[in-house]
Amino acid sequence: MNNNIPLNQKNIILIGFMGAGKTTIGQLLAEKLGRDFLDADQEIERKHGMPVTEIFKSMGEPAFRQMEKDYIVELCRESREKVVSLGGGSFMQDEIRSACLDNGIVYHLDLTWESWKERFEDLIDTRPILQSRSLEEIEELFNSRKRVYADNHRTVAVDTLTPEQITDIMVEQIRASWENEA
Repeated sequence: MNNNIPLNQKNIILIGFMGAGKTTIGQLLAEKLGRDFLDADQEIERKHGMPVTEIFKSMGEPAFRQMEKDYIVELCRESREKVVSLGGGSFMQDEIRSACLDNGIVYHLDLTWESWKERFEDLIDTRPILQSRSLEEIEELFNSRKRVYADNHRTVAVDTLTPEQITDIMVEQIRASWENEA
């Protein structure tokens, strides 16, 4: 972790599988901490003038992953005091993972496979990575990403909690770490 940045100035970065609640929780967390919220996918869409699904279709996944890396690495190095929600696949890139872990406080919103399957129908149309994959292939993706998500600063199990409860837990942990540093 970059010790030159005080904890209370580091970005708080949310990782986890698609549908874990990163955007919803990120917005609540930013509001409670008085910070700006950034959804990395939404920022990439805004910057490039098209939805992620369209970027995948017209330019391909490698082009999107490069856009994602450029945006997130720069954000981690240049920006402070934000709450940032990453797309489910972005943390798989070594450069993004290193930039986030070195310059931010990384929270993994941990969801079990059983809970995720309950959300599948709500996600399929807006997540290009899910389209044309079997449930078995998605489970394999889920498990491989979960192993990488284990490289974080804190994990919150989100299966049985509401977004408000998750946010309250995080705010309490974050404020305690800020006070301990002071």
